[in-house]
Amino acid sequence: MLQKIIIDKELVRERFCRTLGSYGSNAAVQKTMAANLTEMICLEEPGCAFDRVLEVGSGSGLLMAELLGRCFVKSYFANDLVEESHPFLLKVLDRIAVDDFHFIAGDIECCDVLPSELDLVASNATLQWLDDLDDFFRTMSDHLKPGGILAFSTFSTSNMQEITSIEDVGLNYHTLGELEILAGRYFDITASREKEERIEFSSPEAVLHHIRQTGVNGLQRRSWTKSRYRHFVDEYRRFFSCSNGVYLTYHPVYCCLKKKRL
Repeated sequence: MLQKIIIDKELVRERFCRTLGSYGSNAAVQKTMAANLTEMICLEEPGCAFDRVLEVGSGSGLLMAELLGRCFVKSYFANDLVEESHPFLLKVLDRIAVDDFHFIAGDIECCDVLPSELDLVASNATLQWLDDLDDFFRTMSDHLKPGGILAFSTFSTSNMQEITSIEDVGLNYHTLGELEILAGRYFDITASREKEERIEFSSPEAVLHHIRQTGVNGLQRRSWTKSRYRHFVDEYRRFFSCSNGVYLTYHPVYCCLKKKRL
């Protein structure tokens, strides 16, 4: 029986903080998602110009670099659970400046003060860590201008299913249809899509290293005993082998929405 966990935001913060330096070079899937999400935004707004942008879950700056590389932004507000991500964002701004930049540290679900009259809210590979998506969509709608864009990527039900099947624990992922229903209360859906892809690794040990280097193992504080580690490696090789070693499934989804006009 799969155990759906209650997300420990402090553990998530700790794990992502620890991997800030390695995230950009190891999170190839998330980097591709950032590029795809930016392309979706530019198709929705061909002029690629925004006065006020909020990014939710800015991390080490993958999406920020893509957005600022393709769009003209006057004021950029970046939020992240990990306060230590701020210097990584400043490195992006060393290459691509904006007129006005603000960093908002903390859990987006608990932030009392957020910028208003936004033209765009964007989020890459973050929403799967939130507790209440309905409240998130409502809050983002409240802070967007009428006709403003909410564009996000996240992960869906097949994501890392190999890990889930062995460890019997996983995030409460939503299907694309469920996300559309939740967001559709506040937004008109203009584009959405999903894609499953298998990433190959040389060994189960390499899969675990990849997960540690990207910080996406912030589910439990359970330690790796020798027997648990051996069981994981043996089961992974038994069920998920391929010609080049073993594989891991990612299941990204993308949505672009516009705030409903009154």
